[in-house]
Amino acid sequence: MTANLYELAIRWRRELHRIPGIAFDVGETADFVARICTDLGWEVTTGVGGSGVVASLTRGTSTRSIALRADMDGLPIEERTGVAHSSRNAGAMHACGHDGHMAMVLGAAAALTEGADWEGTVRLVFQPAEEPGTGAEAMLADGLFARFPIDEIYGLHNLPGLPEGEIHTRSGPLMAAEDNFEIAVTGRGGHASAPHLVLDPLVIAAGIARAHRAVSEVSYTRVFRPTINDPGCARHATAAAAAAVGDDRVDPTCQPITASEDFAAFARAVPACFALLGAGEIADDGTAPLHSRRFDYNDAILPVGIDYFTALVRARLTKENQA
Repeated sequence: MTANLYELAIRWRRELHRIPGIAFDVGETADFVARICTDLGWEVTTGVGGSGVVASLTRGTSTRSIALRADMDGLPIEERTGVAHSSRNAGAMHACGHDGHMAMVLGAAAALTEGADWEGTVRLVFQPAEEPGTGAEAMLADGLFARFPIDEIYGLHNLPGLPEGEIHTRSGPLMAAEDNFEIAVTGRGGHASAPHLVLDPLVIAAGIARAHRAVSEVSYTRVFRPTINDPGCARHATAAAAAAVGDDRVDPTCQPITASEDFAAFARAVPACFALLGAGEIADDGTAPLHSRRFDYNDAILPVGIDYFTALVRARLTKENQA
């Protein structure tokens, strides 16, 4: 990747950091990525799944297609980083690095636009509402893969705590499901001085309702499903990661993590692989954890993500891999 592209990616990332939106309310962000992709010469469709953006570029006559996904939404957090490019939208912040994910995909788009060493179709899927876990499903319900057919899809998430610039992935389960439940307890109020005359809902909530002659209702939902990587896609991802950073900085059999990702919905629909990009050690004077009001994306890892995505596309869409 050239120095000019790196500088451009940093500029894109920091501008995206300034304009976070929440869930599906990502109009500024969607407009930004749509404009950049249009300027690069990609065919852009907006409003997919509400506020998603899909950009496509085709070379040659091959019918093969690969998708790169980036999440667009921020979090309802008031930023406390103190950086010059802090959020200018009150109550919203890119505290999970989605600004960096978009910048890496945009950087790969710029690199692929320049290169002529691939043939087929590349699609960039910019997805809203990853944090609440409903954006991928919304895009799928809007006919994402019927309208924009693909053979494979790949995603990447930065992860503070992993060594800077390393790429970790694995075949099979990589990330956890997320199940939500609410318990409503109906008891009987009264004075705290006479606990024997009341059915205290707070006490009952930590015990068993029936034992206290109370009534409870439990609602249970599954929002995020497990993120499960296709074995073939995991091999391709590992090879591309090695091409980008070297074998010694790739872990192809990493341990699964208990975080969750709605990329899982895409992975249930088409062959897919998700990977983790090390953002460096978590430290008081360094990288903050994800979802912290002090978090800012580590721009030093932008070239790694760009080179990874570019290598992945070029490897999967070379003439040798068209069979």
